[in-house]
Amino acid sequence: LAQGLSGPRCEHTRLARVYEGLCQAGEPHPSLAVMSKSKGSSGPAANFPADTAIVIGGGLAGMTAANTVLELGGKVVVLDKSSFCGGNSSKATSGINGCATKTQKAQGIDDSNELFLSDTLKGGAKKPEIAKVLVHESGPAVDWLMDTFALDLSLVARLGGHSAPRTHRGKERFPGMTITYALIQMIEKIQENTGGNMAQIITKARATDLISNNGAVIGVKYERQGAEIKVFGPVILATGGFGADFTSNSLLSKYRPDLMHLPTSNGEHCTGDGIKMGEAVGAATIDLEWVQVHPTGLVKIGDEDAKVKFLAAEALRGVGGLLLNAEGDRFANELGRRDYVTGEMWKNKAPFRLVLN
Repeated sequence: LAQGLSGPRCEHTRLARVYEGLCQAGEPHPSLAVMSKSKGSSGPAANFPADTAIVIGGGLAGMTAANTVLELGGKVVVLDKSSFCGGNSSKATSGINGCATKTQKAQGIDDSNELFLSDTLKGGAKKPEIAKVLVHESGPAVDWLMDTFALDLSLVARLGGHSAPRTHRGKERFPGMTITYALIQMIEKIQENTGGNMAQIITKARATDLISNNGAVIGVKYERQGAEIKVFGPVILATGGFGADFTSNSLLSKYRPDLMHLPTSNGEHCTGDGIKMGEAVGAATIDLEWVQVHPTGLVKIGDEDAKVKFLAAEALRGVGGLLLNAEGDRFANELGRRDYVTGEMWKNKAPFRLVLN
């Protein structure tokens, strides 16, 4: 479970896509193997519903996993602790990265998996085998979004750290919201058409523990409306990172205490729940120290020190935005990787201004 990666990357691969849409809070369907918590009870392994996957997290990653399960003939229940789904994915304003896509080919854009992989490794990826999967699945992921959900991803831009235009978006203003909402709508439609038998979204459901039996995860325990509920089936963790947890025992304070003073653009849900639950049952973690610092955010006049800020998207620099230091001078290549631009900011004098003209 990786917290983040500096530099260019495909934001979402086939089993990692999401949105922040308005989901209706649903009650657990009786066909799911659900039990209220009883003292001393253990998971009913004999009733393990192998055809029903449990996805924890209703962002693009979770909704991609849920739609993929349904495509392959399985059933799915999505749990999200917020009152609506979407996570940080719905906030994405730059687009989704993909290589060798139908859109690129139609526009004569010369790109390749090898070039994208090179960019990703230069950007800070430390596990080439994982980066290779990310890159090679990026194109099919973007094509899948267009073909399956009729999404418009016809606009392609070159953003920082990339050697070719490969960040896809449509004509809508907020691509993250548009993409994720389309996937949520598909799950909601199937839920409605099947009466919750094939798919179900349960919001305001805070997962607390993974249920294991003889070393295998067989379900999850979650809290909803004051009750503790158990649901059984194979579990997919899609709970996001931990950048919004500034408590003393947070993963951020453990792995990157040097960043605790910075504001965040993460939603309040990003507290590392899935990572902690995984660790509790023996899961290993990698690269948790790789917390990405984005160079630009929107500062509200009069509330400059707010701990939560809106992201000033990289696309603003991609279309010509200039970064100026306190002296009014440019100090970095605005199309550079995020870690590079951030590093140059540390060397210069604040306040910094992003000029859009």
